[in-house]
This record gives sequence, C-alpha cells and structure tokens, in this order.
Amino acid sequence: MFYYLSKIFWLLVQPLNLSIILLLAGLLAAMVGRRRLAATGSLLAFLILGLSAWTPLGAMMLNPLEERFPRPPLPEKVDGIVVLGGGLEGAVNLARGGYELNGSGDRFVEAAILARRFPMAKLVVSGGPSGLMLDDEGDGTTAPRLLIALGVTADRLTLESKSRNTHENAVFTRELVTTKPGEIWLLVTSAFHMPRAKGLFDKAGFPTVPWPVDYRTPGKERIGLFRDDPVASLQTTTMAVREWIGLVAYWLSGRIDRPFPGPGVGSGG
Repeated sequence: MFYYLSKIFWLLVQPLNLSIILLLAGLLAAMVGRRRLAATGSLLAFLILGLSAWTPLGAMMLNPLEERFPRPPLPEKVDGIVVLGGGLEGAVNLARGGYELNGSGDRFVEAAILARRFPMAKLVVSGGPSGLMLDDEGDGTTAPRLLIALGVTADRLTLESKSRNTHENAVFTRELVTTKPGEIWLLVTSAFHMPRAKGLFDKAGFPTVPWPVDYRTPGKERIGLFRDDPVASLQTTTMAVREWIGLVAYWLSGRIDRPFPGPGVGSGG
C-alpha cells in the first residue's frame, strides 16, 4: 500500500504536474467567475515553474544530500558491492533486450570499475520493475547483460529483481545476502540518494560503507537566474523535491531512524 500511495502522491506533487494541476484549477475557476482563485492558482503555478526552471533552487536543495556522505578512501579489501537499481532504462531494455543507461547509469559504471579493482568481491544488483503505468524490466534483470559485457563474470553476481523502491532494496538484499562480522560491503548509489539508502540499509541490519556516485551539483551553487539550462534545472528540482519528500515519508513511517541520516553513531558503516 505504501508503494502505491507514494507513487500516486508523487505523481500529483512533482513540480511540473503540480503546476499543470494548478493552471487547470485556475482555468476552471476563471470559467465560473472565481477570478481571485484563478489568479492564485496561476500565480502559484508560475512560481513553481519559474523557481524550478530559472533558478538554482533545485541544485541548492540537492547539494546538502550529495554532501551528506563524502566518499571515503578506497579500502584495501572489499568483500562485496551492492549497487542499487535506477541506472538503466527499464522500458527500453524490456522492448529491445539491451542495456541502455539513463542519467544515473554511473551506478553501474562504478560498480564495474570496483569489480575489476576487487576481483574477489561479490557484486549484488538490487532493483526490480518500478513502473506504475509503464511496463519495464528491473535493473536486476538487465544488469547481467551489461556487467558481463564489461568483464564481470556471472558467478560473482547476486541478483535481487523484486524490489520496487529503496526500502525493498534494503530488505530484500538483507534476505538474500549473509554478511560476516568484519566484512566490508560498499553501497553504490547516486550521491543525492545515499542518505535515504544508507538509512534504510542500516535499519535492515546490513552494514555498508557508502560509496556515492552520480553527482549532479558542483557544490558552488549561488542565487541567480538562468544559471543552467531550464530543462536541466527543472529535472534537478524534481529530483531534490522527491528525495526530501522520500526522507520525510520514510522517517514518519518508521522505515528510517532519522529524518536525515548521516555519518556517525548508528550509521552502520
């Protein structure tokens, strides 16, 4: 139920869709003579779109997430690597049988690099179909085609292909993998997604060392207008809003112990 509610809620509140809903509400209000309500809806829609596309608001919201878990020095020994899905174009790969990467494809590139650096390490890919209205192929199903092509042998791979969100990534991976005391497991996911992912893996009792990739901000954000391409800015804002909402929702539902997980006591790694 949480999965479906979260998907529907996000469908309504992501910046572009929310702006369209407000514009539609404003238009309907104008048609029935509610001019003040129409003006309010239109103004809110303009502010959401304008701030999201024409300012660095999204980058300024995303950067604290990316900075929360700095990448540590590379360990001398790594026993396992867990890479979270979300880096492959599930619908395209389902239709064409390939391994097309999306904007978060760095997760799998880095996983392949780490696998070559630590040839004895196990590699776990966690990610199932996550589309609510569009059929897609889970990254746990697609990833072997990519990783084997990049030189990772099939016997090193453990595939978790049922999870639909990050909470299920953590729980299902914990059920699939048995770790031993003293082992070092790297958790590979996008830097902005690491606080939520780390909090969930800690909660599931799976100790990991955060290994963030796929950075989206340079860390030098300043207030101003038109500092990036409007489409890219809108996408960044959308990612930031989604991640902050996800952190709050997971904390309120008890899936993570802190609203903003970070390094230190209780971090598990």
